[in-house]
Amino acid sequence: MTIQEIRDQLMEMAEEEYKNFNQKLCPDAGHPLLGVRIPQLRKLARTVAKEDWQSYWENGLEEYQEEILLKGLVLAYAGMPMKDKFPLVREFVPKIDSWAVCDTFCFTLKIKKEDMSAVWNLILPYTCSKREYEVRFGVVMLLRHYITEAYADQVIQVLDGVCHEGYYARMAVAWAFAELGVKFPIRTMAYLKGAHHLDAFTYRKVLQKMRESYRVTSEQKAELKKMGKLI
Repeated sequence: MTIQEIRDQLMEMAEEEYKNFNQKLCPDAGHPLLGVRIPQLRKLARTVAKEDWQSYWENGLEEYQEEILLKGLVLAYAGMPMKDKFPLVREFVPKIDSWAVCDTFCFTLKIKKEDMSAVWNLILPYTCSKREYEVRFGVVMLLRHYITEAYADQVIQVLDGVCHEGYYARMAVAWAFAELGVKFPIRTMAYLKGAHHLDAFTYRKVLQKMRESYRVTSEQKAELKKMGKLI
């Protein structure tokens, strides 16, 4: 499939109504939207990844958000060892310019058990970046892949050190802590009640997201509400 044929397929799949909806959902989008639904992008990405992903990676167009995301999905689906993807991930991350591209890529990239340590070392520097979406990438990768018994304490420590004023960076941190609160409530609550370094906005968002979760008990929600009043 040629680069132009891929662009033509994207244009054919574009929906004006969905584009308008997506623009409201993704006001931070740094590229124009076509209005292509994610399942269709995934299907196209799998096809490209099987045919000649390297050619698309090197020459694919990047005018629309869907084209940026398609590159990320192609990379995620490409049949190659994870460590060989590292240079390409480093090349892709600076292209991320919206929460949608970031989160979809992070949730699509699969990590095998034997690659967990190496990927951890890959993403950790991004949590300290001065660029908002690089921080979000690092945090969402932690959220997606590392909220486990083996890594939970390390994730809490890393998140506590994230310092970026960007809305989408701080919301990612709040989301990650809310997930930690569901899976590891005792240690998360101990952190939130202790000497944490979260700013007031992020702290409130953590409590809000935990209260909104259907996986949090009514007793826990009552406690979280009390904690919110103490700010």
